Amino acid sequence: MIEIIITNLKGVFPAILVLIIFLLMSIVLIKPIMRYIVKKITIHITSILLTDTYTQNLMELLPSLTRFSILNLLELSLRAERGTVITRPLGSPKHVLGYDNLMFNPRQMTGLSLPEGAPVDLSVTIGPNAEKPMNIKIPLMIAGMAYGLALSEEAKIALARASKKLDTAICSGEGPFLPEEPEEAGKFVLQICQWSWGGRTMEQISSADMLEVKMGQGADVGTATIQAIEFEGRAQQLAGLKPGQAAVTLPAPPGVEKLEDWPGFMKNLRQRAQGIPIALKMMATDRIEEELSVAIELGFDVIVIDGTGGGSHATSPIKQDDFGIPILIALDRAKRYLGNRPISLIAGGGYFTPGQCLKALALGADAIYLGTVPLFALGHNQIKKVLPWEPPTTLIFYNSPTKTQLNVDQATTSVTNTLKSMVLEMQEAMRSLGKSSLKELSADDLIALDKLTSEVTGVKQAFERQIKPWKSKKDEVSQSPVRLIESLKVLQALLNHAHRLVEFQEKLIVILRKGQLVEKIEELKIEYHSFEVKR
Repeated sequence: MIEIIITNLKGVFPAILVLIIFLLMSIVLIKPIMRYIVKKITIHITSILLTDTYTQNLMELLPSLTRFSILNLLELSLRAERGTVITRPLGSPKHVLGYDNLMFNPRQMTGLSLPEGAPVDLSVTIGPNAEKPMNIKIPLMIAGMAYGLALSEEAKIALARASKKLDTAICSGEGPFLPEEPEEAGKFVLQICQWSWGGRTMEQISSADMLEVKMGQGADVGTATIQAIEFEGRAQQLAGLKPGQAAVTLPAPPGVEKLEDWPGFMKNLRQRAQGIPIALKMMATDRIEEELSVAIELGFDVIVIDGTGGGSHATSPIKQDDFGIPILIALDRAKRYLGNRPISLIAGGGYFTPGQCLKALALGADAIYLGTVPLFALGHNQIKKVLPWEPPTTLIFYNSPTKTQLNVDQATTSVTNTLKSMVLEMQEAMRSLGKSSLKELSADDLIALDKLTSEVTGVKQAFERQIKPWKSKKDEVSQSPVRLIESLKVLQALLNHAHRLVEFQEKLIVILRKGQLVEKIEELKIEYHSFEVKR
């Protein structure tokens, strides 16, 4: 048996040896061979690109792409493919005037920071003038993101649970009412919105801690249509729509068909609210003072302003890119107009960092709405479930086949950690500024790096501050008698001036009584001229 095996191995051994030699040669030669192939391909492609005329050259797009972006090219292609209004997720790519040129201005020798670990109170009362104001522990709120029209049930539940852990508020958004959301949430804000279901039932309103009448947002205003196929299923049922029925927005919430309907609408809503605050949410525009004037007359307790740069699940690029004004401008104008009225001001649209949020609070915002931040936090460490073939948001959008793959508990933890981290960073900054409460924070804690930001916000410009030469206390004491003598001389001169002025007035009165003004006019002129010269 052994002899047979040896005999067979002898026959196979040459083949094995040849194979081993071939592999060794391949390993030795593969690098130079591959370098040669790559070099030839590179030379060939480069030659084509550098010698073909523009009409035959792949690089003909290059001049155009210096004038418009790849995003413009993509959206041009989407329009050409469908011939319908396209909708872009997550907001505009434009960079507008923001908080980058505002910096915090701490004291060092003229004031001390707080000790490490010193408590910092970031709690906020929203709608203090309402019978039942809404109290939250942190000034960061989870913005309205609609169930069905945007987010899945799993995503909404995760956000609600995070708001409860953080002891803050979450907004329902303009989607159909999801019964589980207020049950899982900390404080719950219910939107009264511009859809057929937007008036909400009494049972739904009773679950809320605040109502928010939505007339616009940073990336959207006006009307639109959502096709039935985009939110079929439970969301469509909760919306009260029939299978296959599209959802169409109204110009205003149900009950408001013309401007004259607003007072009656608010009176009815106030009765249904049973003492909780009522907010008005608007897109930030240059008409902000006019809009606020109406809002004040109608008795809104809270104003929510969403600046351009705010996100959205799906709105047209023209609304995202070409409507509204930056929140930095709108926030300052709104705060100035509202003055000391007991109306809370919530800012949203383009807030991504703790620094941006804290600067907005210093400028007068009572709280900040965050949307994009918690949205992306939902998928932390879970996006590998859909990458590389699908975008990360397919884990959280309602009309996605992979939405059920979102681990709700893990998503809740991720959102909680994200906002908790932001709050801790804001508290650290507050301690550095020597502030133990948001009530102590103001625009005086900021400095502007450029003229435009300074003019927009009213914050001092860094390089325009007056620099006074340093003087010691000893110098000030030694110069005190000199300054006192100079002040007395000035006072004496002013008293002499006043005495001469009294004499001139008395003489003028006598002349007027005697009717000698015409005869004495030249004399008066000379005396007055002398009086002016001496002054």
